[in-house]
Amino acid sequence: MFYRFANLSLCAATLALALTGCSKSADQTASASDSATDSSASGGATKSKSITSAIKEAIAPKPIIVPVDTPIEVTLDQSLSSKTATSGQAFLATVEAPIEIDGKVAIPKGARATGVVKDAKAAGRFKGGSVLSLMLTNVTIDGRSHDVTTSAPSFSHKGKGKRTAVAVGGGAGLGAIIGGIAGGGKGAAIGAAVGAGAGAGGAAFTGKADVVLPAETGLTFKLEQPLEIKPK
Repeated sequence: MFYRFANLSLCAATLALALTGCSKSADQTASASDSATDSSASGGATKSKSITSAIKEAIAPKPIIVPVDTPIEVTLDQSLSSKTATSGQAFLATVEAPIEIDGKVAIPKGARATGVVKDAKAAGRFKGGSVLSLMLTNVTIDGRSHDVTTSAPSFSHKGKGKRTAVAVGGGAGLGAIIGGIAGGGKGAAIGAAVGAGAGAGGAAFTGKADVVLPAETGLTFKLEQPLEIKPK
């Protein structure tokens, strides 16, 4: 009788241990399953974000690159004279012709441009006559300011005649005699080709020895560094 009771107790204890082991195993399995599920969800979310970022990058508008040597045609908003201008003096201008790259307008007509006087020498201050050299420094496109580096066309008055002057390109060293004009005012500027690389066109001069560029004089500058225009 005693042995039967002992065997029964032993069986009960064995069963209890077995049930406890099964419970722990089930808990561990469930925990591992939950961990795997969380890891999978986290990895899926990261992958989804990467795909979304790649799609946005692919469909985002690419910046427009305006290459070196692209001419920028402008008209002066003010009169400039070698007699009164000083090196570093700022001037304002307006883009006269739109610039298109691959069928897209990079710089629209009417865009505001800013430049500086690179050099100015009044008549009588140095041997050889008067000099006025300009360069563009900035163009505003769709409300955004873009710094530019351009050629610096130079105009000089060397002759003694009342209506003659020489326009010399910044890097080309090629000059062209440009006839002066009678009168002045709106639309008075004379367009003139001053040679390949000269980077200047359109100049007017008074009967004095100083170089004078009236308002609305047409000038052409060339980019010396690429201009990157990012879309809004």
